[in-house]
Amino acid sequence: MQLVNGFKLMDYAKEKGLVLPAFNTTNYELTAAIIKGYQATGLGGYIAISSSNLKLSSPKIIADMVKSVMQDVSTPIALHLDHGKSFEDVKACIDAGFTSIMVDASHLPFEENIEEVKRTVEYCHFYGIPVEAELGAIGGKEDDHISEEDAKTDPNDVAEFVERTNCDLLAVSIGNVHGMDLAPNLDFPLLEEIAQLSKVPLVLHGGSGIPFDQVRKAKEQNLIKVNYGSDLRQAFIRTFGQAYEKNHNEFDIMALSKDAIVNVEERVKAIIAEVNGK
Repeated sequence: MQLVNGFKLMDYAKEKGLVLPAFNTTNYELTAAIIKGYQATGLGGYIAISSSNLKLSSPKIIADMVKSVMQDVSTPIALHLDHGKSFEDVKACIDAGFTSIMVDASHLPFEENIEEVKRTVEYCHFYGIPVEAELGAIGGKEDDHISEEDAKTDPNDVAEFVERTNCDLLAVSIGNVHGMDLAPNLDFPLLEEIAQLSKVPLVLHGGSGIPFDQVRKAKEQNLIKVNYGSDLRQAFIRTFGQAYEKNHNEFDIMALSKDAIVNVEERVKAIIAEVNGK
């Protein structure tokens, strides 16, 4: 199956009443495991990679790898740029065949955030690609970036931000955090207020630390997408770590890679089922 356009995937989620998981990849094993997990559940979603992870490879390599694994897949999957940090990354990902884009200019002042998102939206919409933007600051560790800032999304800014940027999804900060080192504490009254003000669906980053019952509760407030990365990476790393602890002379990277794919796939299937109460 071909990659699905992000707009079509959003329509699919609304028709099915789903929250779409977005699973972050870094390498072939994670990619294969994520796609196998989607296929096994019969439900669609995103496979994503952040700008920082693109340091290990190019957008074209990632896109080609995803497409090669998807040849026998029948569930709808979009390829998403997560936390796009530069306009150059955005353009390179669209050229490579990505079907959904996030631009993250949340670290900039409000007006500069708007201008950067507007520029990205104008470019991406020309190619029929949806854009996710972020308003507010999410604390924690995201790949090689550690943020001690945790500024919740200001509801007074939401309507203006969405209107002026023309973004298609809005990532919000309501007590969610990146990574597994900090405990999330979701502010549901704030989420409800934001949902009433935003004319576009909402996104939660840092899904790995959020209890599933809270994700399902957030779904009631126009949540359409929740991001997962740390959960899968832990399952991947644990496979190799446990093998090393058992045998310091272990060297069969092929067998361990296959085991890692199975372990990550099981985690993907569990998350998909929990998020949507299946």
